Amino acid sequence: MRLPETRDLFAREFTFPVACETVREEIGDRELDAPNGDSETIGTVLGRCQDEEFRSADELYDALLTFVGDGYIGRKYYDDRGAQPGEEEEVSF
Repeated sequence: MRLPETRDLFAREFTFPVACETVREEIGDRELDAPNGDSETIGTVLGRCQDEEFRSADELYDALLTFVGDGYIGRKYYDDRGAQPGEEEEVSF
């Protein structure tokens, strides 16, 4: 399952507030497709979260986005507004 699809899944599957443990038990085995690395399950990702309860589908989705691994982000440390790490930036005055 793609990461953006999880918000709708949460809204369909749960009545809020919902306990983190309930989410992990009911849909924790669903695998999230990682574009740049190894996929993880929803349960694995939420296992990194300290929240015990979520008040809305948006809050649960935000927690999921916060705790996904490196395989779900683009180039690390990429900044299209300046020099890349290890490169010197040319400055003109």
